[in-house]
Amino acid sequence: MDKTRTLQSAAIISDDEFRQALHATLEELGWTAKELSKKAGISSSTIYKIMNEDRSPSLDILRKILRAVREAEGLRAGSFIALIVTRRVLDEVVERSVRIGDESVRVREYPASTVEDAIVSAIRAERDGAVAVVCAPIVSPTIEKILDIPIATIVPKDSVTEAIRLAAKKSKA
Repeated sequence: MDKTRTLQSAAIISDDEFRQALHATLEELGWTAKELSKKAGISSSTIYKIMNEDRSPSLDILRKILRAVREAEGLRAGSFIALIVTRRVLDEVVERSVRIGDESVRVREYPASTVEDAIVSAIRAERDGAVAVVCAPIVSPTIEKILDIPIATIVPKDSVTEAIRLAAKKSKA
């Protein structure tokens, strides 16, 4: 299990478990509390209180700690959006990056031919550092339960309408 998941699991169990996991993580990374403070953008006093006193980290602080650890593990290098669809759909996709304000976010393809492939690809995408996943409606409810990143569902209005028209034509032939 990676350090980020260890910290997440410990935080769910108890403050004491989180404190122990945080000490172990810092030791494994070779960081001091002060280094974590700088990398996470959290005051040194807050880190000290979490690590040495009975203070629970707020959700915002927990996210900052996890983000810093995740970056140290190289899991957030090169943010991207994972597109999990069939090869046929991937062949039709033209956009390879999306502009959000001043930032450009890459789109990384994860071909999947079955629901199981899509679930495995979603897990792999999150581990690879995806900031979000775009997938078909048949798998999005399952993926939302598994991942900790946003999920966007493809709603193919035009292609559904075209498929219905095609089926109607074929049924009359």
